[in-house]
Amino acid sequence: MPKIDAATVAEHRANQEDALLAAARELLLSGGRGAVTPAAVGAAAGLARSSVYKYFRSGEEILERIVANAFEDWTAVVRAAVEEARAAEGRIDAYVRTSLALAGSGAHRIAMAGGGTAPDEAARERIAVAHRALAAPLREALSELGDADPALTAELVDGAIGRAIDQLDAGGDFRHIQTRTLTFVRRAVGIS
Repeated sequence: MPKIDAATVAEHRANQEDALLAAARELLLSGGRGAVTPAAVGAAAGLARSSVYKYFRSGEEILERIVANAFEDWTAVVRAAVEEARAAEGRIDAYVRTSLALAGSGAHRIAMAGGGTAPDEAARERIAVAHRALAAPLREALSELGDADPALTAELVDGAIGRAIDQLDAGGDFRHIQTRTLTFVRRAVGIS
């Protein structure tokens, strides 16, 4: 019988799953999507490949889970920052600032490296839902400002943030990029 190193079997399973996901994240960041295989993840976490299959059906399922967790974490941080601002203008600024700060810290690399081509329609839909949840606070603030099409405007703002993230990834100066992006977004949505 395998050794249980937690107070309960459920806690042990949760700890094992967390260890597998942490190992998979490291493999993804260091070696890309192709590095995330059940065998490699098991080896990195100190488990046999057969043990990995007790938690995940495939490397693709592991990748999906990593990306979903990254979106959930990012969304929670952005939402918390946005909710602290009182006015819609401040919430839009918080959305941009927090998104860029997370990207500057490297938090987006998991979603970017693992996102790639989703294996099936259901996975692609889950990623789309995660994107919509992430942008919900922005859409709400834009709607509050009276934007005629907050969904489209949010997509355009996210496009600007995406290009700013590209600049950060290329080694651009964080403060300069953040300032320019905030200025651009504020003008684009009509905030003076």
